[in-house]
Amino acid sequence: MSRTSRTSRTSSEPRLIGVGVGPGDPELVTVKGVNALRDAEIVVVPVMDTGERGRAEATVLHYVDSAKVVRVVFALNERSDRARREAAWDAAGQRVAALLREHGTVAFATIGDPNVYSTFSYLAQTVGELVAGVTVETVPGITAMQDLAARGGAVLTEGTEPLTLVPVTAGSAVLKEALEGPGTVVAYKFGRLAAEVAGALRDTGRIDGAVWGSALGLPEESIRSAAELDGGPLPYLSTLIAPAHRGSRGDKL
Repeated sequence: MSRTSRTSRTSSEPRLIGVGVGPGDPELVTVKGVNALRDAEIVVVPVMDTGERGRAEATVLHYVDSAKVVRVVFALNERSDRARREAAWDAAGQRVAALLREHGTVAFATIGDPNVYSTFSYLAQTVGELVAGVTVETVPGITAMQDLAARGGAVLTEGTEPLTLVPVTAGSAVLKEALEGPGTVVAYKFGRLAAEVAGALRDTGRIDGAVWGSALGLPEESIRSAAELDGGPLPYLSTLIAPAHRGSRGDKL
C-alpha cells in the first residue's frame, strides 16, 4: 500500500480515497472533496449496524447520485468489545477490497477530516493488506472544531499559543491535564461525560468563555456556553472549545 497526494498514476492502479466531508453542513465540503466524490466509480459511506443514515451519507447525497453510493457497516458505536469491533473492520475492509478490484477507484466519505480520528485510517490499513498495489489518498475536510469556532465565535489560537485536541473517550482526567496547561483545549466526543467535563472546566478555571456544540450545521444544531452544562446527557459527538486566557491585543505574539 502506498499513500500519495500526487496526480501521476496509471488508470489501472486501484485507488482508495478518503474524503473529508466536514461535520454535517453540506456547504462545508471543499471543491476538491466534491470532485473526488463525483470522479470516483463508487462512494462508500460508513453506517452503524443499526442501519440509520449517518452524517457522511447525508452529505454525500447532496453531490452524487445514490446509485453509486455503497453503505458499508462499521461498528462505529462499539467501544468495549474489541473482537466485535475488529471483526467489523475486517468485514468492511473485505467489502471495500472487492469494490476496488471491480471498479478501480473508490472514495470513502468520512465526517470531518480523514486524518483526524477517522474510521478511514483503520479501513486503509485493512485494505492495504488485501489489495496489492493499492494507492491510498486523502482529501482534507473541515473539522468540527473549525466549524464550532466559526459558529460559536471562539478563536482557536493566537500568537504562540498551543492547541490541544483531546478525545474525551480517553477519560476526563486526560482533559483536565490538558486544561491545566497553556493554550486552547478542544474536546471531542464528550457527550457521555458532560458532567465530568463541566467539573474539569470549573476546577481549572477554564469554564468562562468555553463553548460547546453538537449537530453543527444541521437542523438540530445546538451551540451554547459551557457554563450552561448541567450534567445532563448530550449527543455523543459533542465538541467543546476552551479558549486560552488572553489579555490585550497581540499579547501572545
